[in-house]
Amino acid sequence: MQPSSKSGAQRQREQVSTSLPRSTELFSPRQTLATMSGLLLVLFLAILDQTIVATALPRIGADLGGFEVLSWITTGYLLASTVTIPIYGKLSDLVGRKPILLASIGLFLIGSALSGLAQSLTQLIIFRTLQGLGAGGLQPVVSATVGDLFAPRERGKWMGITGGMYALGSIIGPLAGGWLTDRLSWRWIFSLNVPIGLAALLVLIMMMPELRPGRQTVSIDYAGVLLLTLGTIPLLLAFSWAGNQYPWLSPQIMTLLGAGLVFLCLLVIYEHHQERRGKEPILEPSLFVASWGVFGIASLVTFLLNMALLGSAYFIPLFAQGVIGTSATNSGLITIPLALTAIGGAVLSGLLLSWSGRYRWLAIGGALAAVAGSLCLVRLNASSGWSDLLIAMLVLGFGMGTGQAIYTTIVQNALPQKIGQATAALAFFRQLGGTLSIAILGGVLSASYTPAFQAALPAALRDRLPASVNVLFANPLILLSSGQTLTRLRAGFLAAGSQGAAAYQALVQAVREALASSLHQAFLISFLLSGLTFIAVWFLQELPLRSKRDLTSTGASQ
Repeated sequence: MQPSSKSGAQRQREQVSTSLPRSTELFSPRQTLATMSGLLLVLFLAILDQTIVATALPRIGADLGGFEVLSWITTGYLLASTVTIPIYGKLSDLVGRKPILLASIGLFLIGSALSGLAQSLTQLIIFRTLQGLGAGGLQPVVSATVGDLFAPRERGKWMGITGGMYALGSIIGPLAGGWLTDRLSWRWIFSLNVPIGLAALLVLIMMMPELRPGRQTVSIDYAGVLLLTLGTIPLLLAFSWAGNQYPWLSPQIMTLLGAGLVFLCLLVIYEHHQERRGKEPILEPSLFVASWGVFGIASLVTFLLNMALLGSAYFIPLFAQGVIGTSATNSGLITIPLALTAIGGAVLSGLLLSWSGRYRWLAIGGALAAVAGSLCLVRLNASSGWSDLLIAMLVLGFGMGTGQAIYTTIVQNALPQKIGQATAALAFFRQLGGTLSIAILGGVLSASYTPAFQAALPAALRDRLPASVNVLFANPLILLSSGQTLTRLRAGFLAAGSQGAAAYQALVQAVREALASSLHQAFLISFLLSGLTFIAVWFLQELPLRSKRDLTSTGASQ
């Protein structure tokens, strides 16, 4: 026998080509479309639930009390859903997609129903956390199921549609939350999930194929689950609380960060040991070096891209209302242009991926769009108008949509036998990047605003300004307040005549200039992260995307 002259890269390409699942021929168009309809509906509910609650929090606090722990309604859901993402992905590889997905939907609906019936804030936090435990399995298992139903070449357009669901949920969430709270009750925010979710559940029970795993034995890595939980929760808490409840360098934040890093280091060591013994670790370290390093680069790009873009998108309404002066009555409408181009970018990139079978140039183009959108945000200042912000949102949204759509297909194509684990890990890094970004950019915003406000005040006014007024205007959200505090303060200044009116206008202008300056610092960090993303994406290797016809011919020849 002649020794093989093929390079490692060629062997890797052949391994990806021949190891892809060939079961796509078993599913009828009716079964596939019905399953995808149920999956998209479930995914939409999961995304919607991340954004719909924010607008209802003041009303919930007024009804149930406990303002000091009100944020835990969101924090509990975030912790539960983020930590469980990798766990669900690995379990779906071991047990099968359908039972894990149905169990996740069941938990999500039970948590939704109980949240709508909660009689105290403590109950609502517990039930909302239960809802998050179910939601953690929806996003990764839905994406993994798409990977099972379609060959990689056909998978792109469906991944584009699922990516568009993220943007669609971000549009409808704040609007639906405000409308349901004002017209009906905040309880409908949770209760409405039940009939819609049950309809999707019935469709999936009857029409979704089993998608059974190839493994005959199942071994669950309980120690890995525990270490992952102990490592992730302190980090999420630290970045959620830093700059808000505790200073960044406080003992509480430093302890949480230290504990999280220690447990994550122990997780890597333990999982490496488990993998060497041939066990089934919850997150295999070899994923980051296998398949030409495609998974490692895709995870890094996804993490950086979401840090760069989601944090910026989060603070765009603040710029629109606080600097430009857009009305806060329909604040959920402000980011609609961004969300629409995100949907367009996701669908278009998915279609181009299916048409061309190549993803590297799409990834580079998406990263370039992210850099351009971040640069547009950096150029905003206190004199910018709505048209300037609109252009920035349109470009930024396209970069966001492209990033959501293609990377799931990329990692599934590189790791066809570990679709669930790879998809879930990518979703984990995506959500972690967004969470860290909002926390970090929020800290930068808070730290830079006060010095910028003092610098923007005229020297004569700064020396004569009462301490109480200085403290009041040290918070930029004073411009967004609809209460009577700002009205009374303005009336007091106007009572002093033309000089009082001029002083009041100088104060307001100082707040706007300081807010624009501090947001500039946050947007600048996003721009730098976008630049790192653009550099990292050039290291992404191109592996062939096979079509259904290719898989059929491969199966016939084996």
